[in-house]
Amino acid sequence: MRDTQARRPSSLAFAASALGLTFGAPVWADDAAERLTERLDPLENYQAAFEQQILDSSGERLQSARGEMWLSRPGLLRWEVEAPYSQTVVSDGDDVYLYDPDLEQVTVQAMDERVTHTPALLLSGSVDELTDSYEVFYEQDGGEDVFTLVPISVDTLFEELSMVFDEDSLTELWMMDSTGQRTAITFSNITSNSNIDQSMFDFEIPEGTDVIREEM
Repeated sequence: MRDTQARRPSSLAFAASALGLTFGAPVWADDAAERLTERLDPLENYQAAFEQQILDSSGERLQSARGEMWLSRPGLLRWEVEAPYSQTVVSDGDDVYLYDPDLEQVTVQAMDERVTHTPALLLSGSVDELTDSYEVFYEQDGGEDVFTLVPISVDTLFEELSMVFDEDSLTELWMMDSTGQRTAITFSNITSNSNIDQSMFDFEIPEGTDVIREEM
């Protein structure tokens, strides 16, 4: 796992000048989108353990979590936070469920454009929609491929999203919002295109749980 205190997205990729890194020549627009499509198109499903950190604009860690995730395209996701608290997010392709067992509460939100622009759900969606909704830039960093996505629309949850691939495996996601706060997610124990029980993406609301239905 890399030092998440030191590494950060920039307007194209990560701040190479601050880290003393040497990047290859950037690949722009259509070529970069084509390369990203070549990476994501074969990805039918994906599962991995993750470590997530939220950093403020100065790189100070605000929050960390770890857990496991499963996704199956199109639109299916299960994201389980194990520590320091328990939380589950499930997308069944129609609705997204956010379950907090400590609060005995589940929030339900219909899948729409804004929800699907969260980092994990982006991966489970259509590659064509992805490249239509974002400007895509590509650079190499020490043998890894870095794709930086900048939203075309202003109505998004982040200003930049970077995907890092080591060969064919997605190993990191970086997101930066308008305040400069960053979310860094590192994946391990990665398995792609294996058999995932589709019941993983069904969510049954536990008896006695408060249900909040959000309308966009």
